[in-house]
Amino acid sequence: MEMDFFEYKVRHGDTLQSISSRLGMTGEELKLFHNNRCKRLDTVWFENLNGVRHLFVPLNFKTEKQIEQEKKKMLPPSQLPNSFFLPIYHISETFENPMENPLVIDYTVQVGIHRDRTENHDIMTFNQKDFKANGRTPDDKAGSLSLACMESIMPVNFSFSDTGNIAGFTDHKSIIEKFQERRPDLEEFFTGDVSKMYFDTFQDNISDGEYLLRQFRSTLLFQTLFPKMDWFHKRSTWSEKFFFIQNSFPVQCLMEAEYEDEDPDYIITVLKGKITDLCSLQELKRGVRFEEMAEEPVSGEISLQYTTHKHHKNLSRAESSLSLWHEDALVQKHNITITQ
Repeated sequence: MEMDFFEYKVRHGDTLQSISSRLGMTGEELKLFHNNRCKRLDTVWFENLNGVRHLFVPLNFKTEKQIEQEKKKMLPPSQLPNSFFLPIYHISETFENPMENPLVIDYTVQVGIHRDRTENHDIMTFNQKDFKANGRTPDDKAGSLSLACMESIMPVNFSFSDTGNIAGFTDHKSIIEKFQERRPDLEEFFTGDVSKMYFDTFQDNISDGEYLLRQFRSTLLFQTLFPKMDWFHKRSTWSEKFFFIQNSFPVQCLMEAEYEDEDPDYIITVLKGKITDLCSLQELKRGVRFEEMAEEPVSGEISLQYTTHKHHKNLSRAESSLSLWHEDALVQKHNITITQ
């Protein structure tokens, strides 16, 4: 801990306690402070300071409690401020597994928060667009068809709690109606029985509100971009559930947090966790729990890093990583980077 200090001339009758009390610290803290900066021959051992001519004394001493309070003021508040999200973020996702070449998906996300005074809750407007795969706009039929369907229902409005939780859709029916209105135009462009079957399946899926909400919530994007605000104030280990595979079930992880505040404008919150649930890889892939686990439990790690502005309290950058192992072999890795 770096602090400015000066050399204090010890006077008759001075003790560690009498000097330290004037500085707002304990005698033990002052002794440690001095001993960490002095030469070995000038080490202080006793309270009465007999034979000690000078003490290294801090100019601006802060207790651990004061340091924690100052750090807390730098972090985003526990209640979500409207200014937390920037209007536009650029996203880069990387999918890796041992059997295939890495896939990099880049796109843009627009986020807006406003208050619904009638319902007395926040509404989050979410929009995804400008997709590229490995640096190119998807030109295969399956990829283009999937993107066209998702873009047809954008933007989507979610009800948002003060703690950062997505409670649900503000109007699920409007999502279905939006796709139904745009479907004729899509069918003119994407012709054939295969496309029609895809449109039918997509409409069935979005008609199930719970299924559609889980599709959004279980993405690494949503789990990273929309953190629970109390994550920024954790000081001890805790349990949290995360989706390691989209539209599967969430698994319990033991989490811990650390903070980096060397930058004058930004503070970094790092969250790391490991899976503590006993579940198999097949269970996660199928999205269901088996009565008996037929294989070794899967192991996994999650890491999330948030860069927030100390004064404006907004989210400047976020990074996260999910890794799954089965029998000590890496099964898949998923990284995401969110920037301004």
